[in-house]
Amino acid sequence: MLKMVLAVAMVGICCNANAQDMPASTVTSDGAVADAPGQGIIPSVSMHTAALPQLYDLDAQPKEQISPLVQRQYLSGVQSTIVKWTVKKGGVFPLHHHANEQITWITEGRCEVSSQGKRFILTAGTVLVIPPNVPHEFHCTEDTIDIDFFAPARQDWADGAPSIAAGSK
Repeated sequence: MLKMVLAVAMVGICCNANAQDMPASTVTSDGAVADAPGQGIIPSVSMHTAALPQLYDLDAQPKEQISPLVQRQYLSGVQSTIVKWTVKKGGVFPLHHHANEQITWITEGRCEVSSQGKRFILTAGTVLVIPPNVPHEFHCTEDTIDIDFFAPARQDWADGAPSIAAGSK
């Protein structure tokens, strides 16, 4: 199964938590982050920023039960959001659109996506790029793991807006 290192310390937290209410802690133990003197430094850039990358374990992020057939775990950075959808056969994301570009990567299972009069069959290993504001809907015909990347970040979710899948059965 997909082991993504992107959320941690919240192992055991699941159920109906909102990800924005309980953000995952960064990974700092087990040697995952260590000093590497002189590596990864561009003097003309590194000397002008105090920012460091943050390491997370996405599987440790709280699971939100969006509908009876759909769960999500997500994290947002400054400019993008990553979400892991765990969808049971029959899960639906009704027709919708959003201002975010969406890159969908199916890692397990199968979904049919309808957009602009076309049907796209997504299976494990396929990637679909959906431009901003393009109407689309998903119907998962098998148990599915779907990793989505959104840019810009999903501010609507951070503000507590429900997922479109919350209205599906």
